Amino acid sequence: MNPEPAPGHGGSEAPWHRVHPVSPLVRGWLAVVAIAFVYGQNTLSSLFGEEEPNPGPDFVSGAPLLVSLLIGGGILLLILLGFFGTWWFTKYQITDRHVNVNSGMVFRQQRQARIDRVQSIDIVQPLVARIFGLAELRFDVADSGSAAMNLAFVKLSEAHELRNAILARAAGLKDSSVPPAPVAPSAAPAGDGADMGSPETAPADAAPVVSAEAAPYISLAASERVVASVPLGRLAGSILLRPSTVFMVLAIIGLGIAMSNIDGFAPFYLLPALLGMAGALWNNLNTGYNFKAATSADGLRLGYGLLDTRHQTVPPGRVQAIKVSAPFLWRKLGWYKVSVNVAGIGGGAANDAEQRSVLLPVGTFEDVLAVLSVVLPAPGVEAPREFFAAALNGSGTDHGFVVSPPRIRPLAPLAYRRQGYALTDTALVARNGALHRTVAIVPHARTQGLSLRQGPLARRLDVVDLWLATIPGPVVPIVRQLDIGSGRELFLEQADRAAAARRQTDSNHWLGDA
Repeated sequence: MNPEPAPGHGGSEAPWHRVHPVSPLVRGWLAVVAIAFVYGQNTLSSLFGEEEPNPGPDFVSGAPLLVSLLIGGGILLLILLGFFGTWWFTKYQITDRHVNVNSGMVFRQQRQARIDRVQSIDIVQPLVARIFGLAELRFDVADSGSAAMNLAFVKLSEAHELRNAILARAAGLKDSSVPPAPVAPSAAPAGDGADMGSPETAPADAAPVVSAEAAPYISLAASERVVASVPLGRLAGSILLRPSTVFMVLAIIGLGIAMSNIDGFAPFYLLPALLGMAGALWNNLNTGYNFKAATSADGLRLGYGLLDTRHQTVPPGRVQAIKVSAPFLWRKLGWYKVSVNVAGIGGGAANDAEQRSVLLPVGTFEDVLAVLSVVLPAPGVEAPREFFAAALNGSGTDHGFVVSPPRIRPLAPLAYRRQGYALTDTALVARNGALHRTVAIVPHARTQGLSLRQGPLARRLDVVDLWLATIPGPVVPIVRQLDIGSGRELFLEQADRAAAARRQTDSNHWLGDA
């Protein structure tokens, strides 16, 4: 009883597959527990003759034990039939050009994603799914604005095989006889990241061999090499030293001092604020726990999570902008955070999009170089290590940086010698901030637009800000307070540079020719 093939090349030949039979239970376990709790509570109340009325629905009031068991059995049977129907009518298919998912028992739903528009595929394991060894595939498709489609749930090994197969097709790899070698930081050509970092890591176990059905799509089942990881101690320290955490602690202390002068005040009144802060800290810990970044043939693979785990892939050809930031309290410890703008991520839910945009929640300078060597394999400078050291911690015009003129010192007394930009063969690098330092990197081919902005004070000092347009995300590239002549010249040159780079770049197929 296979559904009709969805439109698309290869739809009539590619087989349809069902998800794992336990999938409906993984999705609906909470409802089952709630129904069992209410029914059991009413049954016990009826059997033992409690006099106080129960606020919940009274399913079996006054019914004998046999009737109660029959009703419970009927409810269980209906739930099982519903789960069976949901499983039976949920199928998926992988063709040369599309991923098709059909679902729905009463209201049928057919979803299709073009493989050549797939930006990334995440493997997500909620806590209950981890118990059964299952995982969910979440697809991000260009121009979808959010997660375009999901496939839940399949075995974890099968999820990895499917991700490898689909990303191979998205990358344009058709010749399965010559699988690509994994991209390691140390393998980058000289001058294009060879000296950015060479962490001492050992390759992980090879990915599982794909099944017979997935053989035409084989390519990405290559070994991974961990390039950066976050120890628990560093993660906890970075959370406590975040500006947001310090602000929340000071705000609660100030609120407690202010409210202590009010008659009848009790520390219990601060409980909502404390719970809110604890929730934020727990979310940061849960999403950063056991964080690992590994390089593979399909890009940078990220794995993290304490209760719910996620395995995320960031193809380097789909990265639109990169930001490296160093909060003031992290700088003495040499810690940095790396975030990116990737098509399809920025338009989702705010918390989820922010989480998935992080390539490195906290890491050392070596970790930053290792991550950059994967998502920016060709930095376009002869000495990448020295260049990025100047970008992150330097000031002045070393390594080709153009900085703000001294006359803007009243507007930026600490940052005027630091803020500026540098051009490489492949990207524009903008650095800003003196206390909270940031570096934004925009590949020339990913520059979607440019604008010059000038406020009243900037007009008086003859300076201008250059904004680079990119897709929504945590990176907002700005070159601040340039001399107006230099700003206009950069505006025109960067527009030509971006147009020329886009003509030479195919962002859909980053590993081979279609």
